[in-house]
Amino acid sequence: MSARLAGKVAVVTGAASGIGRASALLFAQEGAQIVAFDRAEAVHETADAVRAHGGLAVAVTGDAGAEADIEALVAAAHREFGALHLFFANAGITGGVRGGFFDATPEDWAEVLRVNLIGPFLAVKHAAPAIRDSGGGAILCTASVAGLRSGAGPAQYSASKAGVINLVQTAAQQLAGTGVRINAVLPGLTETGMTRPLYEGARAAGKEDRIGQLNPLLRGGQPEEIAAAALFLLSDEASYVNGQALAVDGGLSTSHPTSRPPGDPNRPSS
Repeated sequence: MSARLAGKVAVVTGAASGIGRASALLFAQEGAQIVAFDRAEAVHETADAVRAHGGLAVAVTGDAGAEADIEALVAAAHREFGALHLFFANAGITGGVRGGFFDATPEDWAEVLRVNLIGPFLAVKHAAPAIRDSGGGAILCTASVAGLRSGAGPAQYSASKAGVINLVQTAAQQLAGTGVRINAVLPGLTETGMTRPLYEGARAAGKEDRIGQLNPLLRGGQPEEIAAAALFLLSDEASYVNGQALAVDGGLSTSHPTSRPPGDPNRPSS
């Protein structure tokens, strides 16, 4: 079987760790030339790892929610590899879990929306024309099962990811006839830097076996499992998949949680 991304140039944002790093490594194994992007300097380690396994990669640092940085990122792909075929808009933040719903500030919400929702919009805005001009390809955005319903993340994070799902649907229509597909991948609970405090807390308390207990597989996910789904959606194997949101969550989103989290003590009384 030939490499599924042979000859393709792929940008991966949020590539310093977790899903982004796993995806960059897998895409390179499948033949892609990688432009790894993150605000963290560890993104250079991702590029080094790709090269150590015989792949081609460059690292670029910047802010996924800043238009100038995304413009520069697309330009870097052309400068280094002469084209752009695939863009995985994976970078995201939770915005923290300080306090409860009513403790969040407009500034908290604005920053999460800037990175998690405006960032993917900027990816589509600047990557799509470059992908079209390179002969076509695909864009993938990381949303979350938190974007489907309550219970999987802070409110501002959940709202931003719901926006990503709608962005993908809207953008699919806007990209009609361009040869550019766009989809979203919706991870469930996955062991990454973002979820490290949860995993470490559970292990410290001897409750690691309870991680992921509300999904039918009774476990959390690994970055490589999300990367495998991302590979499919960006490859030609998904050539007729467009404007879709694929949950990769162990089955969590097939139902509603069977236990209710404690209410916010600061919520208005009825």
